[in-house]
Amino acid sequence: MTRNNPPVKPYLKWAGGKRQLLTEIKKNLPNRINDYTYYEPFVGAGAVFFELQPQKAVINDINGQLMVTYHVVREDVEALIRLLKKYKENNNEEYFYKIRDMDRNPEKFEKLTNIEKAARLIYLNKTCFNGLYRVNSRGLFNVPYGKYKNPAICDDTVLRRISNYLNSNEIEILTDDFENAVQNAGKNSFIYFDPPYHSPDMTNFTGYQADGFNEGQQERLCNVMVKMTSRGAKCLLSNSDTQFIRKLYDHDFFEIIPVQAKRQINSDSAGRGQVNELLIKNWKH
Repeated sequence: MTRNNPPVKPYLKWAGGKRQLLTEIKKNLPNRINDYTYYEPFVGAGAVFFELQPQKAVINDINGQLMVTYHVVREDVEALIRLLKKYKENNNEEYFYKIRDMDRNPEKFEKLTNIEKAARLIYLNKTCFNGLYRVNSRGLFNVPYGKYKNPAICDDTVLRRISNYLNSNEIEILTDDFENAVQNAGKNSFIYFDPPYHSPDMTNFTGYQADGFNEGQQERLCNVMVKMTSRGAKCLLSNSDTQFIRKLYDHDFFEIIPVQAKRQINSDSAGRGQVNELLIKNWKH
């Protein structure tokens, strides 16, 4: 895809981020990808999205707080930068927990502006332990302070570049179920699916939402990919290299490609380092 803007990197750290797999993913994109509308229903921090910088795209994530940050970066980036600079000036362990605990009072939290909510999430993401986004069963952010020496709380250059890109192209930002996010995809669409990974031993991090992403959801995702295939959409999916996933996508029209990725963010140290993963696509070059 042709970039209209300088290269950018994600403004958040995110479990399962794809910066380590970009080379392999780019090898497995459709030919003439500029001709497609890009869909990413589990966008997370957007490593693939920002690498490709499509001119027309639909990005989505069920995490509402995450998607607020995309809206604010596009619509109010200067106000966001000002607030992040304030957070940077005040950052310490006590201040971190004060900001983190804002969601313990739901009535007060809901009165925050979108700019305040976006700045809070970015600040917590940059300063919490191991860059995790994790919530408990009540949906409350519960990652402890990370004690970094000089965290990049406000990278104003990156934020402004991303804002410029989002405003210069036709980008739809959704907060919805992944199936709804691709309901308009068809023959001229490319969909990159990057769900929470299958984890039979529960070492992969899946705590983005209080209700998680279980094997039933993995099966529903496979069914959506089959439906998109029947519509003529090109699809590429990332997931764990497990027997369950290999069996789930054991269809004639799916190609399963083993790859290796280096993982730094995981709820268990056994899930960090070099790990085996799969790319699964529904077309042949």
